[in-house]
Amino acid sequence: MYDYLIVGSGLYGAVCAYELKKRGKSVLVLEKRDHIGGNIYTEKVEGINVHRYGAHIFHTHNKAIWEYINQFAEFNNYINQPVARYKDECYNMPFNMNTFTKLWRDIFTPAEAQKRIEEERAEGYTDNPQNLEEQAINLVGKTIYEKLVKGYTQKQWGRKCTELPAFIIKRLPVRFTFDNNYFNDRYQGIPVGGYTQIIEKMLDGVEVKLGCDFFADKEKYLAMADKVIYTGAIDRYYDYCYGALEYRSVRFETEVLDCPNYQGNAVINYTAYDVPYTRIIEHKHFEFDSTSPKTVISREYSSTWKLGDEPYYPVNDEKNGKLYLKYKELADREDKVIFGGRLGQYKYFDMDDVIDSALETLKTL
Repeated sequence: MYDYLIVGSGLYGAVCAYELKKRGKSVLVLEKRDHIGGNIYTEKVEGINVHRYGAHIFHTHNKAIWEYINQFAEFNNYINQPVARYKDECYNMPFNMNTFTKLWRDIFTPAEAQKRIEEERAEGYTDNPQNLEEQAINLVGKTIYEKLVKGYTQKQWGRKCTELPAFIIKRLPVRFTFDNNYFNDRYQGIPVGGYTQIIEKMLDGVEVKLGCDFFADKEKYLAMADKVIYTGAIDRYYDYCYGALEYRSVRFETEVLDCPNYQGNAVINYTAYDVPYTRIIEHKHFEFDSTSPKTVISREYSSTWKLGDEPYYPVNDEKNGKLYLKYKELADREDKVIFGGRLGQYKYFDMDDVIDSALETLKTL
């Protein structure tokens, strides 16, 4: 009999396991995959740390969380500076003066850029926007929308922008400085040597069973511990009794290329709709690798989620929000099972939010 059973060895489950072990609790971690780490798992390919489930860049404004994660790995000073490619043009992201001076060749100053954007917003302005397209044009005008928002968003959601609700884009950050730093957070970086080492250190001394599906014998596993921390999909736990929550999924095409540098940047977004993938990740640039003779790239394809696929992004619209609340009512009545993480709470979390949420949950135990 264990004090705690933790379902899932991703960041949330690993933080819980580490903290509970420190408190002298006996812990068993079940992981259905053949590796620990959930979606932050990194693996060596040609000596390069590859983010198997998409790019993960740690960033936070919370000094305590930054210090917490740094006890498990040394972080470099990587700054996320993605590039957007639209047809045969490249632009800096997020929208800033570097972007504007390339979009409009007669723009050189912040005042000129602000005036141009205001003019475009006024031209296309819609009172009470009814869809994402109208909302986006209200925020940044037609040029930025057409080149840098429309195609990418349609690929990401699998629907036309005129069919997407306006609230999906509440704001589009616009900077009138020559600053390509995507995040506003004070602390950011990539762990030197990849993320898997962090989870390994968190789970050191904890019993872990890989390739173990909790639902293959749910009642047996529930009986093995006094408390259960469940990080899987909340609707799956209740056998989809109210129906399945919706997600967007991502498919990756990863390949090794026989060249030292493919695109010169870790992240390049492809914003034209006729390019089927949303972005290309070149993994070696996360760790400033200039010595490997080869490189590894991953093309990301956004896709409609169906049962059996890996869920990535919750579809936080009104319909799914109401459905989640019905499942949460069931979860709140549990006296043995705690639901946590992106799937357990049906919420998109950045990594710092995952750690913060796990630590807050532990305070209540």
